[in-house]
Amino acid sequence: MDSVEHPKGRVIFLNGTSSSGKSSLSAELLRTFDELYFHLAVDGFNAMGARRSDLMTEDNLDLVLRRMRRGFHRSIAAMAEGGNNVVVDHVLSEPWRLADCLEVLAGLDVIFVGVHCPVAELRRREAARGDRTPGMAELQYGLVHVHGDYDLEVDTAAASTAECAAAIREFVARVPAGERAFDRLRARAGLSR
Repeated sequence: MDSVEHPKGRVIFLNGTSSSGKSSLSAELLRTFDELYFHLAVDGFNAMGARRSDLMTEDNLDLVLRRMRRGFHRSIAAMAEGGNNVVVDHVLSEPWRLADCLEVLAGLDVIFVGVHCPVAELRRREAARGDRTPGMAELQYGLVHVHGDYDLEVDTAAASTAECAAAIREFVARVPAGERAFDRLRARAGLSR
């Protein structure tokens, strides 16, 4: 057993709608950071599940997805607790998802980044991708940012992926220790750190 204590890793938590550019931004961050980061994407976890209609029915789909997302949140914490830096790619379109993350990631260095993109561009990207349910991003648009508090926000339609990644890297390089968005949101929700 490893008896050496390792420092906890940093979590850069990207939240935005489907097709907002989180995956491209994550790839650019991993490519350009001077430290090793791992990309943890909710879509990747979702893709790990069996695609059997007899096991994922309309009756149990919400429960299956909720359990998967709870596991995803805990994997973020486990990676960071193990000393790994992670870039998280998530869609916080239901209030319980943020509440669960606030609880599970307490005590970790989380930089919360809002990834924005106008609806017209989301529609265009969604259609160009061809692997998304039409209208999904627009449906999520009014839900993912309702909590209204980030450490940093980027707009992937107004700036290139490289420019957005550079803004995040600059923020990470100069961010002072102390209160962050997750801390403020946790306090508003009455959760302890």
